[in-house]
Amino acid sequence: MEHATSELVIDPMLIRKYDVSGPRYTSYPTADRFVEAFGEDEYANWLGKRNIGGISQPLSLYVHLPFCPNICYYCACNKVVTKDHGRSAKYIKYLARELALVAGHLGGERAISQIHWGGGTPTFLAPEEMRALMRAIEANFERQPGAECSIEVDPRCLEAGRLAELAALGFNRISIGVQDFDRAVQEAIHRVQSEEETRRAVEEARGHGFVSVNFDLIYGLPKQTLDGFGATLDKVLDLSPDRIALYSYAHLPSVFKPQRRINDADMPAGEQKLQLLTLAIGRLTRAGYLYIGMDHFARPNDDLAVAQRQGRLTRNFMGYQTQGDGDVLGFGISAIGKIGPAYCQSVKTLDEYYDRLDAGRLAVMRGLELTADDLVRRAVIQALICHFRLSIESIEMAYLVDFKEYFAAELTELRRFVSEGLVEVTPDWIAITPRGRLLVRVICMQFDRYLRESQQRARYSKVI
Repeated sequence: MEHATSELVIDPMLIRKYDVSGPRYTSYPTADRFVEAFGEDEYANWLGKRNIGGISQPLSLYVHLPFCPNICYYCACNKVVTKDHGRSAKYIKYLARELALVAGHLGGERAISQIHWGGGTPTFLAPEEMRALMRAIEANFERQPGAECSIEVDPRCLEAGRLAELAALGFNRISIGVQDFDRAVQEAIHRVQSEEETRRAVEEARGHGFVSVNFDLIYGLPKQTLDGFGATLDKVLDLSPDRIALYSYAHLPSVFKPQRRINDADMPAGEQKLQLLTLAIGRLTRAGYLYIGMDHFARPNDDLAVAQRQGRLTRNFMGYQTQGDGDVLGFGISAIGKIGPAYCQSVKTLDEYYDRLDAGRLAVMRGLELTADDLVRRAVIQALICHFRLSIESIEMAYLVDFKEYFAAELTELRRFVSEGLVEVTPDWIAITPRGRLLVRVICMQFDRYLRESQQRARYSKVI
């Protein structure tokens, strides 16, 4: 049952067989299970209970900055397309209100170990807007020395000298949206970005002491070819980012309006999409990147790889994390947070957000307080999706269940994966084999009680 965590085997036949729609498990239960019955009062209650009993959980902040100067056709994020900086200036003022309001409800200390600004395009903000937002954060929370501070950047909105300003604000990690360097693909998705713009961002980040550079790539985009994506990978490897997120494009034009501008005839067929994935994995692993899980790769000395080797890797709404399974406070429209055994999500539109804060109310739209069953299943899914193995004894001791009895139906379902060499099960361990790791979402789905009850998977992206 011992396999190197990063070891990976691609079995095209099994991938085709199990390429179904399913959750990405940045949480369990997933956000589509949140309910409006969980609102402002429930969120305030759990904020007040934080660190009750004197046990200090790590605290992270996520800030959603939705503004973009242009629209990318593939994008499924909650965004506001505008060139009017008056809109972002107003939003920053309301974020400051929300930070103060949430901090006022928070019980215990306010030390934060992680800050992440996502979007949208955070670098849409003017420098003074960024400084004002960071001042508001530090007025209400205590940033710990050595805190991990990351920001998503678009090189097209990153004038020279901007990364020096970000470093001065305390940012030490960046994630750069690349997607694909092929000009035909870029034009098809309405995101033309030169290799030179990306290279300058990388070089400036490293020159100003950023300790980690991540690239986002997408396979399955319109007009992608093996030769074109191979050339993109050549350029990516030449730039040598510390981490790479290799996402599968989910074409859901009925759900995301911008995707309706993509010509369906330009989309790669399913077989070609699998070939693109296979090409990318082969190139990245031969270049020395380790497969972390899902769609993430990292250099062996990167914090993600180190955390996985040491058993500290976790997963939340911000993806794979090294800061431990603590609380996450989400700020801004549609932001999702976790506090104690509860999740919450903010309202999705600017008008709703401003109305709530004008009334002095928390901007919660919906959420969920986890049951005992949710908590044990979350622990199982976290272990599998972060480490590809699960200690049965650890679950039994932590949650006081007889694993074999509690998960009898799930263990029965796993037999087919065992017979196909995707999973190994012993009395003490469940382990996902290198052959099964690309299908980790499918295996985790067997422990998802909500999916078992509804079997409504069409709203999710395909696994591959």
